Amino acid sequence: MMTEDEIDRLRALMEWEGERTAPPDGFPELPDMPAARYTSAEYYELEQKHIFRKSWLFAGHLDEIPERGCYMRWNNAGDPIVIVHGMDGEVRAFYNTCRHRGAPVVTEDRGKAPRLMCGYHNWTYKTDGTLVGVPERQDFPPDFDMSCRSLIPVRCEMLGNVIFVNFDDGAMPLTQWLGPLVDEWEEFAFDKVRLAARYSFDLNCNWKVAMEANMEVYHVPFIHPDTVAPLVDPKRNLNTMYPNGHARMVAPPPRTTDREHVRAVDSPPEWKQIETVGEIGRTCTQSYTLFPNWVSPLSNYFVPPIVFWPTSLTTTRIELVTMALDWGKENSGTPAPDLWTVPDESSSNGRQMSPIILEDTQFGEAIQQSMQSDAFRSVPLSYQEARIYSFHQSCDRMIGIENVPEELRVAQVIDDSWIWPNDPRVEQMETVRKVTRQAAE
Repeated sequence: MMTEDEIDRLRALMEWEGERTAPPDGFPELPDMPAARYTSAEYYELEQKHIFRKSWLFAGHLDEIPERGCYMRWNNAGDPIVIVHGMDGEVRAFYNTCRHRGAPVVTEDRGKAPRLMCGYHNWTYKTDGTLVGVPERQDFPPDFDMSCRSLIPVRCEMLGNVIFVNFDDGAMPLTQWLGPLVDEWEEFAFDKVRLAARYSFDLNCNWKVAMEANMEVYHVPFIHPDTVAPLVDPKRNLNTMYPNGHARMVAPPPRTTDREHVRAVDSPPEWKQIETVGEIGRTCTQSYTLFPNWVSPLSNYFVPPIVFWPTSLTTTRIELVTMALDWGKENSGTPAPDLWTVPDESSSNGRQMSPIILEDTQFGEAIQQSMQSDAFRSVPLSYQEARIYSFHQSCDRMIGIENVPEELRVAQVIDDSWIWPNDPRVEQMETVRKVTRQAAE
């Protein structure tokens, strides 16, 4: 949990943000971003090749493969993957591709078996990927080496009960990728939360258009006047940018709102609070961007990531996930917590997006259509939207700046002096407070 000094500093910085009359001294002027970053097929292909093939990506929760021998298919980033809870207790990921003639090893979304067997010719694999069975083995050459025909692994690591995958064999370990988020997220009990809800919805817009609606609070008074605005003060919003493209936003409620009380009243009594969550998580809105495609507010009730998957240049699949402490047995009549969706009998999965998400996504399709017009020429961003600009800088660095056509690049103007653990705002705030104290004396 945060120390008292860290809490005091965050609260003081939020107040300082609310009082400033200009961006912080020395904060770079953000050049317009090229409009084609949202409409260029060339840039989209670069994202697919370099960002989604080299980043750690949210894949699922241990509850989806709870027992040894359980497996699940995962197809959110192009190549088909199977994630397996091995008979030895290890969670692993493999390309869902038989080493014989390329048929899928599993064809069900979920299942359980002590072996993985390709239905085409019954080639059989252990849950650690080892090939152990080849029918009519005598018809293959005498030197046919089964030990070289194991399923091809995909990097797979866990943060508590949450499963991540990475297609890059040379990628840094997950905890190194997360950096300071590992420590900051410890209070939210990733090792104890269960999977309460997971639904997907398709949007007709570029994935960055959908995601960026959740990366700033500049829009809150206008899009969310009755839902988010009563709980978030956008003037006292504090953004922090981390290494590897991650970021955090912390904002207190308006001065007339006791957010902790509102959460307690709005949450059913059977929903358990995560007792280890500290003061900031209980009383403020605290939202993280986990590069490249996860945005999540974290609180004393939920770990609820919203995950954005590009399905084409102009289409996105949005995953709405709720994780929470155990809410009771499935047959107890207690509904599982679901922060992001509400019942809808007309929907194919019986759910629809909640009002907050509908407000954030309502303009997505219209924005994309407007972006295709000749009038969309560049994107000017404010200091309040610096998280978005920093995100785009990280995209280009992940791709390799030299690989991005010059007319599509963003200038790398936010340098390391503004990336955690550095923060020039702290010194500026202390200077203002010192002057104020001296004047008062």
